[in-house]
This record gives sequence, structure tokens and C-alpha cells, in this order.
Amino acid sequence: MPMAKVAITVDQQLLRLVDRWVVQGRYASRSQAIQMALREKLERWKRVRLAEEVRKLNPREERELADEAFAGEAWPEF
Repeated sequence: MPMAKVAITVDQQLLRLVDRWVVQGRYASRSQAIQMALREKLERWKRVRLAEEVRKLNPREERELADEAFAGEAWPEF
């Protein structure tokens, strides 16, 4: 995957923690640590967003739609 270089401003205390992780061998570099943190945050955001969208669903309406799609077939009880 192509990479792009960016410049960011980071709180010094946060950067010291990242540097400690690099020294401890958790990450090969600051860049790797920050990339992983960003990936994890984005994945968490996707899960939260999906959960928020699911909460918007009306179970009765969804059941009616499913019943229409499976007209004539037995629908399992939950």
C-alpha cells in the first residue's frame, strides 16, 4: 500500500509514551505506533457506527420485510 508522509503535532507526554513503546520493542518506530493507533481508532469507530445504525432499526419492520422475502417458508423463532 502506498504511504504518504504527514507532519503532526503531538502532546509531549503522549510522544514520550510512544517512544517508550518503541524502546520496549512493542513497535518498530513512532510511525508504526501511530499508524496502529489510528487503525485501531478507525476500526472502533466503524463498529460504533454500525451499532448506532442497528439501533435505528425497528425490529417489527425488519421482521415484516423478512417475512415478505421468505413468504411461504418457515421463519425461525428467536
